[in-house]
Amino acid sequence: MDNRLKACKSVRLFFSNNLKQYHSTDVARNVSNKTISNNLKLFQTISNNLKQPQTISNIETIINGASHIIPKTLFMKKLLTSEMGRLSVVQFKSAKKNPLVVVLDNVRSHHNVGAVFRTCDAFACERLLLCGITGTPPHRDIQKTALGATESVEWKYYENTIDAISELKSAGYKIVALEIAEGSIPVDSFSAVEGEKYALVLGNEVDGVDDAVMEQADICLEIPQFGTKHSLNVSVSGGIAIWEMSKKLFL
Repeated sequence: MDNRLKACKSVRLFFSNNLKQYHSTDVARNVSNKTISNNLKLFQTISNNLKQPQTISNIETIINGASHIIPKTLFMKKLLTSEMGRLSVVQFKSAKKNPLVVVLDNVRSHHNVGAVFRTCDAFACERLLLCGITGTPPHRDIQKTALGATESVEWKYYENTIDAISELKSAGYKIVALEIAEGSIPVDSFSAVEGEKYALVLGNEVDGVDDAVMEQADICLEIPQFGTKHSLNVSVSGGIAIWEMSKKLFL
């Protein structure tokens, strides 16, 4: 739906629901009868006219003229879950996927694993590969942060990360390591080549991406940092990298 139409419908609902409230508020403020009358007419005009989408251009002018009585938060109303247009698990599985595979290389924390599942669901990643000591579903700590994403996101376990990398390279994927290393480029500088498929590797919380995997990487991305740690939680850094890559691959 056109954003202007959404805004207009929101305003119409607001005015329709608040005629009496604003009348009583004006009275309480001892506003003149003429002002009260004008405000009520303005409410009614907007409420009536916004029912017709074809009048949007004219209504924008009316809304601007009514800015003194429209709360500034009107267009920042949080959406209900039912208003978000979320896919069901069945719909998600058949929907077009982001051509990005995410690989967890010996990620220790189950909470991090669950969070990455959730991020992969959010950005419709093709698959999630769990390697080495990385935990696998079902596990209550994974479920706690995944919030059901273990049911929607396709995943597979590999005993050794290098086996997953070899399989991906054989299938034509470019291997992208998220790591602070020589030759790395800022994550927002990632440039996708049309038709290419990519696999993003997120490493262990302490040791990072395994050296053997780094040797197989085609690209190394780094998140610029300006503090004392130069270290982000793996699910946080993964979320940043997945988003930046998804902007170039999927949007």
